[in-house]
Amino acid sequence: MPRLLLALLALLPLSALADSAHLRVQGSNTIGAALLPALVQGQLRSQQATAIEQAPGAQANETVITARDVRGQPLRIDIAAHGSSTGFAALGRGEADLAAASRPINDAEVRQLQALGNLRAASAEQVIGLDGVAVIVHPNNPLPQLTTRQLAQIFSGQVQRWDQLGITGGSIHLYARDDRSGTYETFKALVLDPHQGALSAQAQRFESSDELAERVSSDRQAIGFSSLAAVHGAKVLAIAEGDAPAMLPQRAQVASEDYPLSRRLFFYLPANAKPQAKALAEFAQSPAGQAIVAQVGFVSQQVKAQAVQPQADMPPRYRTLAQQAQRLSVNFRFQEGSASLDNKALRDVQRVADYLRQAGKLQSKAVLVGFGDPKETPGRAALLSRLRALAVRRELARDGVDVLEVTGMGDELPVAGNDQEQGRLRNRRVEVWVY
Repeated sequence: MPRLLLALLALLPLSALADSAHLRVQGSNTIGAALLPALVQGQLRSQQATAIEQAPGAQANETVITARDVRGQPLRIDIAAHGSSTGFAALGRGEADLAAASRPINDAEVRQLQALGNLRAASAEQVIGLDGVAVIVHPNNPLPQLTTRQLAQIFSGQVQRWDQLGITGGSIHLYARDDRSGTYETFKALVLDPHQGALSAQAQRFESSDELAERVSSDRQAIGFSSLAAVHGAKVLAIAEGDAPAMLPQRAQVASEDYPLSRRLFFYLPANAKPQAKALAEFAQSPAGQAIVAQVGFVSQQVKAQAVQPQADMPPRYRTLAQQAQRLSVNFRFQEGSASLDNKALRDVQRVADYLRQAGKLQSKAVLVGFGDPKETPGRAALLSRLRALAVRRELARDGVDVLEVTGMGDELPVAGNDQEQGRLRNRRVEVWVY
């Protein structure tokens, strides 16, 4: 008996080591199809792992990656990409160490998973990249753009023929992601729900964005929506919301989250996350990880300066900035009903400070421009937009940035309609310009 006990005790460290070397990630197909395997392999290479191999898992949309660490010990990462909601469910069952999601965690999931800690805390909810939900049609479809209201009418079945939109083509064939998909949840939240629409029962549903896009590309009467990284030759339509101009999901518009169907890609970690899960999340946030995000076809969070073409209808101060300065590729946004920066913005403070430091522009080279939504009281929108810019200045000052100027432009230059709360939230933003 003592010998058996000693043998069992001797095996415990090996068992613990084997468990710690096995990482299980479940959730979004958008992330899990290509981006997540690429990030895992990138992190393994950064740790000098060897014998890295990737193979299909037991089911479709599952992947197994194996390797050996620098000590020769085996590593295994299991990826199951069946939809964002499946990742949160797997966390709750103890079957995943990290959840990948292409939409934010919802209130019900936060309550169900409260034993794992506050999954909306900055350490738990990590934005690893950006994506635009692309509205796609057959390459020969002549339609240039749609409003979110028209989209809701189409996908709810109120508009069923292309001639109702001014073009020929017969009946409209609808293609949509399945109910477990974060892409569908995003489309539902940004398009269907604000216009009191429900997805038509005639829509064909897909677990995979890639398969959906391939079907749209071969069907002249089709319209669908997919991840920006899974367009695959289909034509992408420009989308307009409210009074804002129609926009294509170009990288600059998605990076600033001005594109109406922009969305964030997330990792969610429990409070007692495995070291491997934490390491993967940190690698995804690093410059090397963000480079992989861009290589796979999504939009990275790396800060870039870009020229903006001056327009005659711009406010005078803004037109002057467009003529003399460059706009950074990030907008700071805020927690709902608060002047506090959201989790992405807190990370972006460091990214902007690092960019300004490397560019030699820490001192009196940056201008913060705040925007908001309309208010009944005259001057209140301008005041609140300036207060948001001041909140960003305080955070940047902690990282050594001395801002040249802070201004608030109120409800001018909206990027979304103000008739819905989600549009008002998107209009409440702070831009960064640099000389």
